[in-house]
Amino acid sequence: MRYLVILAALGLAACVEEQIDGPTAFQENCASCHGADATGGGPAARDLAVAPPDLTMIAARNGGTFPTDRVMSTIDGLDRGAHFSAAMPEFGAGDMGETVIVEEDGLGTPVPMKLLVLTQYIESIQR
Repeated sequence: MRYLVILAALGLAACVEEQIDGPTAFQENCASCHGADATGGGPAARDLAVAPPDLTMIAARNGGTFPTDRVMSTIDGLDRGAHFSAAMPEFGAGDMGETVIVEEDGLGTPVPMKLLVLTQYIESIQR
């Protein structure tokens, strides 16, 4: 009986998805190139042909408005426009966590949780 309780507890623990927040997701996935302060000076940046952009100035470079959809598309890997560096990983090809529904103007859009918290964090550090 004791083993059954231990197995049940282990099974339940495996079902609980680890919560992730934006700053942690950024440090784990972005800081090596974009820097801990998101200004582009991470330790891996010196080895790249194109310097990573300062992520704290996205809104300023976009007329003062944070382009949420474009930022999400870039992180996900859908937006590979002319400004894009091939060094940027396509995060959408990996596991970005459970999907949540983001509602805007009455329309619900499924968004991976990690993508959402990363975008919200980057928006929060705009200067």
